[in-house]
Amino acid sequence: MSIHEVFMPALSSTMTEGKIVSWVKSPGDKVEKGETVVVVESDKADMDVETFYEGYLAHIIVQAGDTAPVGSAIAYVVETEAEIATAKNLANSGSAASTPTPTPEPVAATASVGTPALATQNGSNHREGRLVVSPRARKLAKELKVDLTTLQGSGPYGRIVAEDVESSVNKGQPAAATPAPKPTYTPAPAPAPALVPVVPGQTVPFTTFQQAVVRNMVASLAVPVFRVGYTITTDGLDKLYKQIKSKGVTMTALLAKAVAVTLQKHPLLNASYSEQGIVSHSGINIAIAVAMDDGGLITPVLQNADMVDIYSLSRTWKNLVERAKSKQLQPEEYNSGTFTLSNLGMFGVDTFDAILPPGQGSILAIGGSRPQVVATGDGLFGVRQQMQVNITCDHRIIYGADAAAFLKDLAKLIETDAQSLTM
Repeated sequence: MSIHEVFMPALSSTMTEGKIVSWVKSPGDKVEKGETVVVVESDKADMDVETFYEGYLAHIIVQAGDTAPVGSAIAYVVETEAEIATAKNLANSGSAASTPTPTPEPVAATASVGTPALATQNGSNHREGRLVVSPRARKLAKELKVDLTTLQGSGPYGRIVAEDVESSVNKGQPAAATPAPKPTYTPAPAPAPALVPVVPGQTVPFTTFQQAVVRNMVASLAVPVFRVGYTITTDGLDKLYKQIKSKGVTMTALLAKAVAVTLQKHPLLNASYSEQGIVSHSGINIAIAVAMDDGGLITPVLQNADMVDIYSLSRTWKNLVERAKSKQLQPEEYNSGTFTLSNLGMFGVDTFDAILPPGQGSILAIGGSRPQVVATGDGLFGVRQQMQVNITCDHRIIYGADAAAFLKDLAKLIETDAQSLTM
């Protein structure tokens, strides 16, 4: 007999426990290697989790809505229908000590009891000749009427991801129906503050997501930091935004682009600390804090923001935010930032301090732009749009003069050369 324990997988380096969002398969259902069987809420996103085994889902130990520590058993998978009853009896006995030793098979396809039986969609559980598709790509292909069998996946082990489906439509991939017209993008209104349910007199447990935020913030407080504030006139940036917002450009993307371009001149602000020394990153990846509707925050990342044109950057940002809200981001889309922006200007905030994210050297807090009476160069008074920014830096590797020089160049770019952000 071969009865395998399915374990709660570690879907990120900071994950200590996971919550079962839903079981895709029910007890008694047939499962194939590489097939999604359960959706798990990690500390940052909901992830589809696939099985190494082929057989039957015999018994579910951890039900939807419940949590379990990483590495603990959450279900049993058996190889034959005849073994389902044995697995249920095993679960009812509350002991795994009598689990029959599984028949030896290749490591990539199966594992002995005590080894995690599930892998994320980046795991090595792909079987040659089998079509492997991410759930989001499958849904998108259905909406756009794209034949998945004609696509070549760009994901790990040939997995078809959403970007492959989108690219096929853009390249004129044959489809069963005419592709939907190219969408037009309009600037999104300022988001409303996330509303977390509060019941007077009751204690509401933290979600897995919120617990991760707590751990990260506590870890951040152990880092010696300093802060530097700066006032930036935004008339030029505001003018540019009005010119190009009809093309789908967002102010968030403009600010990210301006910061990324400035970081080219100040690579130390894009670096991070390690016990071995200063880590200089090869790319400028701008993470931007986004409040989640059910509490907590996540930081979707604009990869190589200094190299991407502002129009593509804006489209990418819109896509990232939509998927962040529905917890569909992949780990590299929220944990690969090298510099973070936190913008509360849309809420009318003038200035604030931001907490440094773990593993980064700097975070820039951005307040709202508002009209101010200022003294002009000719000795008169004028009205200018101005915003307050405040940078928090890791003082182990970055010093005050470094941060001040960065802010000075950022202000110069925004005030006198904003048009260059479209080039």
